[in-house]
Amino acid sequence: MKDVHIAVGSAVIALFAATGLWGAWRWWRVEPSQLFWRLLRTSQIVLLIQIALGGILELEGRKAPSLHILYGLLPLAVSFVAEQLRISTTEMILTGRGFESAAEVGQLPEEEQQFIVLSIVRREIGVMALAALVIVALCLRAAMTAS
Repeated sequence: MKDVHIAVGSAVIALFAATGLWGAWRWWRVEPSQLFWRLLRTSQIVLLIQIALGGILELEGRKAPSLHILYGLLPLAVSFVAEQLRISTTEMILTGRGFESAAEVGQLPEEEQQFIVLSIVRREIGVMALAALVIVALCLRAAMTAS
């Protein structure tokens, strides 16, 4: 079971690294990406599997160092906070541009609507790509503190 935990942990690091780098690239180029969102959701699912495996190991009596557990659980918290920031992106951008609702944006010419939507998507990608890279650092640290 420990070997599976190590293998899945390596997959978590690789997936989040790919997600963070791809997202940063797409953010830089101001281009939406369905692949980014698929990578992100896959990374998050594999992270949950990794945490569950770690929990099983703990329940079996294989006690990990406290720092390993902390660094292993922090990515879940980072992901949760990033999702909350992502969710508030639309409101922040609309408010920053002086709109009270999305309906007001619908009254703009199509080109301006697309610009605002692209701004929202870009910020969402930026937030989640940064979170993915932070998660890579935390997972690497978790790996370094494993016994």
